[in-house]
Amino acid sequence: MLPLVKTSIPPRDILMPKLEEILYSGYVAQGEAVEQFERKFEEYIGGGNTLSLNSGTAALHIALILAGVKEGDEVISTALTAEPTNVAIKMIGAKVRWADIDIKTGNISPDAIEKAINPKTKAIIVVDYAGIPVDVKRIQEISEKYNIPVIEDAAHALGAKYNGKKTGNHFPFTVYSFQAIKHLTTIDGGALQILDNELYEKGKIIRWFGLDKKLTRMDNNITIQGYKYHMNNVNAMIGLVQLENIEKLVQKYIDNGKYLDEHLMGVEGVELIQYYPDTESSYWLYTLKVDNRDAFIKKMENNGIMASELHKRNDLHTYLNDFPAEMPNLDVFYSKMVHLPCGWWVTKEDCDKIIKLIKEGW
Repeated sequence: MLPLVKTSIPPRDILMPKLEEILYSGYVAQGEAVEQFERKFEEYIGGGNTLSLNSGTAALHIALILAGVKEGDEVISTALTAEPTNVAIKMIGAKVRWADIDIKTGNISPDAIEKAINPKTKAIIVVDYAGIPVDVKRIQEISEKYNIPVIEDAAHALGAKYNGKKTGNHFPFTVYSFQAIKHLTTIDGGALQILDNELYEKGKIIRWFGLDKKLTRMDNNITIQGYKYHMNNVNAMIGLVQLENIEKLVQKYIDNGKYLDEHLMGVEGVELIQYYPDTESSYWLYTLKVDNRDAFIKKMENNGIMASELHKRNDLHTYLNDFPAEMPNLDVFYSKMVHLPCGWWVTKEDCDKIIKLIKEGW
């Protein structure tokens, strides 16, 4: 079965010597390797400051804190995402206010965001779902108009671009996940890309119990709530080795995604995702809309191709559904949406098989 997602681990002869060096160095906690990983990741993104963390969820939590969100506030978000996006809002004691999606892309609709804004709105979370960049220009305009910070959840979108610049350069806070099945994995981990230097320094203190690592324990004075959210040297070293090949790896997803786009255009029963101008998806998953999805999934699986909608829409979780809302675009999109594999493990022959099966009908 061709899997929908698959973990990418560097070859043993490259990874293990570096890992053994860390494991037997006598220091496996947050140290020099973490610092190196952060600086290398900044080089890859091409801007901002990297705060490495033990999960993408921790990155979301700290982003909300730095954005000034407090208990009782509201955060506008999308229901089409993995649950951590919205669980993090609840972690801070805030409430989730849904905005409908753009039916052409599956991403949060700028028009719906603007309609959802009210005096309690303190932040907006946008998700580059399946690697597809959001409408950056429109969302930036809304953020500036209402003076509301935007947090970009780019957990699926490492290497995706807008105007030639990678995610991480367009909003004050950009969240990445390095969990097992993402483009880049540190086994578990994440990062928060922060554009403002002062907020970055504050983020470093929040991730380590409210303590400033530049001072001794005796010289520290905790003044804000902190957490144990740091990355360690072991995870960071895995990340450093992964970064050596990341451009090539992400490009494989993109090449496969574009190939499928080209050859599935106009096929009966299939509606392709549209992309906003000047954007390039990282195709973490290949997403399309199909008629009779259940039959489509069965046809794929009977022929050795995994297909799935993967994520449960978040408004179906009672705990996250603070303000039940009608979302007609999401209703239609979610009823047809399906994901197919297009990652580094998918060959051209696999793509051709997928195309052939779809063109045969289901």
